[in-house]
Amino acid sequence: MKSRLMVFLALFITTTAFAQYPQGARQGNGGQAMNAGRFYGKIVDATSGKPIEAVTIQLSQNKMNPATKETEESVVAIVLSDKKGEFTIEKLPVMAKYTLLATAVGYTPIVEELQFDLKPGGDPSQMMAALDKDLGNLKMAQDVQQLQGVVITGNKSMMQMNIDRKVFNVDKSITSAGGTAVDVMKNVPSVNVDIDGNVSLRNKTPQIFVDGRPTTLSLDQIPSDEIESVEIISNPSAKFDASGGGAGILNIVLKKNRKAGYNGSVRANVDTKLSSGIGGDFNIKQGKINFFGNGMYNQRKSSGTQITFREDKLNNTLATFNQTGKNNNDGHFAFVRAGIDYLIDNRNTLTISGNLVNGNFDNNGLLSLTRDTTIGNYFSSETGKINNQSSFNFKNTGGSLGFKHNFAKPNKSITADINYFASNNSGNSLSKTQYFDDLGNPKYGEGNQLMQSSGTNKNFIAQTDYTDPLTENSKLEAGLRASVRNYASESLNFLYNQGTGKYDPIPVLNSHFKFNDQVYAGYVTYSQKIDNFSFQLGGRVESSFYSGTLIDSNQTFRNQFPFSFFPSVFLTQKIDDKQDLQLNYSRKINRPNFFQLIPYYNFQDSLNITRGNPGLTPEFTNLIELSYQLNMKRGNNLLATIYYRNTNDLIANNTYRDANPLSPLADSIFVSSYINANKSSAYGLELILTNKIASWWNLTSNVNLYNNQISGVQASSSLSNSRVSWFGKLNSTFSLPKNFSIQLTADYTSKTILPPGRGGSGGGMMWGGPRATANGYSDPNYGFDLAIKKDFLKDKSASISLSVNDIFATRVYRTHSMSEFSKDVYTIQDNQSYRDPQVFRLNLSWRFGKFDTSLFKRKNMKGDQEGMQNGMQGMQGMQ
Repeated sequence: MKSRLMVFLALFITTTAFAQYPQGARQGNGGQAMNAGRFYGKIVDATSGKPIEAVTIQLSQNKMNPATKETEESVVAIVLSDKKGEFTIEKLPVMAKYTLLATAVGYTPIVEELQFDLKPGGDPSQMMAALDKDLGNLKMAQDVQQLQGVVITGNKSMMQMNIDRKVFNVDKSITSAGGTAVDVMKNVPSVNVDIDGNVSLRNKTPQIFVDGRPTTLSLDQIPSDEIESVEIISNPSAKFDASGGGAGILNIVLKKNRKAGYNGSVRANVDTKLSSGIGGDFNIKQGKINFFGNGMYNQRKSSGTQITFREDKLNNTLATFNQTGKNNNDGHFAFVRAGIDYLIDNRNTLTISGNLVNGNFDNNGLLSLTRDTTIGNYFSSETGKINNQSSFNFKNTGGSLGFKHNFAKPNKSITADINYFASNNSGNSLSKTQYFDDLGNPKYGEGNQLMQSSGTNKNFIAQTDYTDPLTENSKLEAGLRASVRNYASESLNFLYNQGTGKYDPIPVLNSHFKFNDQVYAGYVTYSQKIDNFSFQLGGRVESSFYSGTLIDSNQTFRNQFPFSFFPSVFLTQKIDDKQDLQLNYSRKINRPNFFQLIPYYNFQDSLNITRGNPGLTPEFTNLIELSYQLNMKRGNNLLATIYYRNTNDLIANNTYRDANPLSPLADSIFVSSYINANKSSAYGLELILTNKIASWWNLTSNVNLYNNQISGVQASSSLSNSRVSWFGKLNSTFSLPKNFSIQLTADYTSKTILPPGRGGSGGGMMWGGPRATANGYSDPNYGFDLAIKKDFLKDKSASISLSVNDIFATRVYRTHSMSEFSKDVYTIQDNQSYRDPQVFRLNLSWRFGKFDTSLFKRKNMKGDQEGMQNGMQGMQGMQ
């Protein structure tokens, strides 16, 4: 039996060899009997044993030149090691002899002579195994001479595209330097930012993560210079939180370096509003300790204008309001973050980090208004001015403790981390109101209203993740997560009594509440690769509990959703080395928050009285995406995505009539609240292209064409709306002689349905903000930003840049909303606002670093974003 198998194997090899070379072509020198051989291995640091990424592995063999009849070296293949240090070279002639050369910056090259160990007459299984040769761990020694005095500078493209996520590298964005995360988001493809800094992704509000975890920080509290990159995950798998209603995740990755040695940067900026900032970061790694820290102090001065028109029709009463408001904001905030990685041994790492954000802002606003009222044949008119002075301060603190264990089995690991974030804020506002009759005479006397507010937010998250590559082509992931949040807020209102000279409380306007939100989850995903096809199946179970209390009235509201299941499916077909096709599906949930549930009248906006709806239920969303990625020559890439999103029980804004709680005997008022619409759907096509037009010109463009539909009715009005819209963003970078570069960004948003379930005041004013009703829309708007940068000093370690936003002052935001109950009962509101156009900002930065292997013996080349990149990227790594 053994001899027969040997004969069959010999015939198979011979037949295959002649099939490879028609007409029985004679083998060249070195032998090409069969292109079935494979070399694979792993490149590791000789000192630390850590994998080394992007090592160039060249395989060559000696062949006879038919023309010269001389033996010459011929390169067979050139590959790069991946982030795990691994490489593979396939389809090699099995009878040839090879020379392997591995090179990397900062390391001594490796040279090895290789061949396949085929032994005639041996065991057939051994012969087959010999065609697949494991080279083991190839250890590269650091080159001390090469590393000394080197300042390492990356050359990443601005946009890196993976099928499951897109990565925007912030250091390539000149126009956002010296700003906040809001300025960064204005440059990120797929992301839209309104005048108030609210972000939307495909017209939905995404979750904001920092370093892979939810955060209590707002975008305007994160300095742009502390951000390494932004990851756009439009359809997260079951590994991520199911909350968010299918709006996706924007993960902000903060800067952190793990290179052996020390490195850092210092920077400063100033703008034409006389706002200034200074900051820096520092990293040092020695032995088993890696320390990282960064900080920044920023001033912010801002001004805005808002114009509002409002018309209310209630049977025979018609009231119109015209308001023009201007406000100026002046404040500052400081950001500090530090941490330590302790490398216990090659397989265990402990990380401790913390951050502190502290700020204070003062606002001065002047609102001029005209109110005309017609009741039958009676007409009256009055004007008014409202002077508002307010201050707000906040303090955010947070800490993280993380542990990672790598098992002896390659790429098998378990992580555990605990995160705690706490914030508190306080503020006060004084509004002085004076009305005048149509002759300009004061009416009613001046009314002074004082508001004092305070709040706290505490968030605790514990999570553990387990990863096990079951085989070379399959992987199992599982994890548990617990999130507990406690929130409390108090608002006290007082009216000045001219008789007593004191401020009297207004109990009907006061609010004092707290709520507790708990979510517990577990997930499992299984990934496998079969030839050029790979899939990931995942399931997530979440259990949530919510309770809120109005402290003054001792009213309690509770919602419990013991178990909800959220599946996800990712199917990827690798067409060839340049093309991928992926189909994915996931189910998400969006739970109503306390402000949407609390049945409390909010009179802070005199034109938009709001109230929560305790009867709201969660909305569930099914999201499907079909993506195609094409990697072309010269760094040109295309990512095309067709998506469909269907939401049941959509939480939408709604306006209705109700009795006036301040004056029960008076006529009714219009109240803005929330309701579960029947459903909504959105479908669209998104294109993202990165093009290297020339060696000096890079272009990133993004177009999103979509249709939004909202369907629903209530007793008094329709909630249905539908509109086809599109959004475009362009980022063009020009590299000029003498180390100059220019960056131009442009964006355009067509007429669009207002994002459902979100309102807010425009431009920071307290009065007349845009109302995001289900049948509201925003008018088209567009703008241009420009920046120029000059790199100088040795290794381009210093740079100076000048940027200007909204060059032509065209970013004017206009919104319209209407709620019609009948022909004689309706409310219409139009808003127009703009903020801080044509601001010039000057930035200066200097980067430094030294990598001395005589002082720093350990080197960890693994990236910092292990937690966020264990999803489908792990599958891509197997391709």
